[in-house]
Amino acid sequence: MPRIVAVPSLSQAFARKSPFDAVVLVGHAPLACGGYVEALKAPLQGLAGADASAGSTCNLVVHGGVPGGRLVTAPTGPIGRDHDDVRRFADAATKGVRRARDAGARAPLLVVQNPPDQPAFAHAPLVAALAAAGALWEPLEAREALGDDATEPVHTIGVATLHGEFGEASARWATAADAGLRLARDLAGTEPERMAPKRFAAHVKAAFAGSKVKVTVVDKVPALVRDYPLLAAVARASFGVARHRPCVVRLEYTPKGKVERTLLFAGKGLTYDTGGADLKTDGHMAGMSRDKGGAAAVAGLVLAIAKLGLQGVRVVAELGVVRNSIGSDAFVADEIIPSHAGCRVRIGNTDAEGRLVLADLLSHLRVEAAAAAAPHVFSVATLTGHAGRAVGPYNIALDNGPARAFATADALMHVGDLVGDPFEVSRLRREDFDFVQPRSKADDVLSCNNAPSSATARGHQFPMAFLCLASGLVKHGTDSAVPLPYTHIDIGGSGCEGGDWQHGRPTGRPLVTLLSALCGAMPTA
Repeated sequence: MPRIVAVPSLSQAFARKSPFDAVVLVGHAPLACGGYVEALKAPLQGLAGADASAGSTCNLVVHGGVPGGRLVTAPTGPIGRDHDDVRRFADAATKGVRRARDAGARAPLLVVQNPPDQPAFAHAPLVAALAAAGALWEPLEAREALGDDATEPVHTIGVATLHGEFGEASARWATAADAGLRLARDLAGTEPERMAPKRFAAHVKAAFAGSKVKVTVVDKVPALVRDYPLLAAVARASFGVARHRPCVVRLEYTPKGKVERTLLFAGKGLTYDTGGADLKTDGHMAGMSRDKGGAAAVAGLVLAIAKLGLQGVRVVAELGVVRNSIGSDAFVADEIIPSHAGCRVRIGNTDAEGRLVLADLLSHLRVEAAAAAAPHVFSVATLTGHAGRAVGPYNIALDNGPARAFATADALMHVGDLVGDPFEVSRLRREDFDFVQPRSKADDVLSCNNAPSSATARGHQFPMAFLCLASGLVKHGTDSAVPLPYTHIDIGGSGCEGGDWQHGRPTGRPLVTLLSALCGAMPTA
């Protein structure tokens, strides 16, 4: 991964022996930046005189007065309208750094024009730095087949602002976040055999080697059947193929000193989702190796937290790493399967498997949370197609009663806007519980109906009601003796760029918002 380096002195960066070999200028008015840096005057004036569209398009200017003789201008476009946000800087940085890479740069200097003094753009330099680093990521399969040098030739990204607001703390934060995002993208975006359950677990263990995170893998079939019965049912048809057998990867980060808060995460890690007996047809199976984006994002978040050495917060994560295979032993609709919490679940459709995996993970975390310091439980999953249909490329957050009292979903939405990883807030309602109520005394809850979530009213909301019931979290509402805040995050629309599950780049979302909102604000210097 490229190093992210804070550059406090532009004069030194532009010196004759500069360590950088290109300048990528990102800003809302980049042609005006020559007034701040003498070396930029001539090339910017020349560009403005030669190209009437220079203020609105990405350009490469060859000029001997800048490091490497290359200047890339990457305009953000307008940022003053009501609908503009800090992602304008991310988009511009992405285009600019890729242009510099394609021109041959290996150590570009990202210079971010300071935006107007508005809270919405307070973190623009850091957002641009993360976007630039992410733009250079290439899939794990490509790196392993062709080598890092051929696929990711950029080794350093210098970051500076015209007014010196990107310092060492920002570089350290961005480096930790980028490491987490890269792990999340590798886990989520890699094809299903390379990242089959056991290889997924091995990749996670390797990523945390030497860190302060304890990694435990539960992979013995009897233990999974006993302790994670819903998860085991989803994976039942995979038991006969050793490399496809499921596992639960548990991550534990315990800081030095007093633990003031405990964050507990359940991550959906479907390494491949065929739909099971309710088989995905009409081409809808393509891209289902990306159905592990929730577990991937959670793993990346824990890695970033560990690299930052977060104090006062203990983090526990359980990742359900499963292949929903088809075969003679596949589970089918109408089965009634008791969850880890003892809730009798009637299966409505085997393609609604992610909520079954999450329910058992959440039940384990629920038990642990009861004795933890100031606990908050989360689930993160590419859970429903309805999420993408309802809000497009945004994360969705839903709170139970205790979490709503803390305004957790609202906080994620507010912080997400500031860090370029936006959320929409949705609500859990009584109709959602009515939708999954049992139809007889034979069972306690219905997993789902038999229509696609995208064609079902409240298709991303009612699954949380199921999760509350099947995991036992429903017994920890505001009316209980032991209320537990629980927030469900659906990334069905945000896990892949452009909503393209087969070919879109995995995003690693919602890692940046979670890291900032739950684990400390992003630094401003």
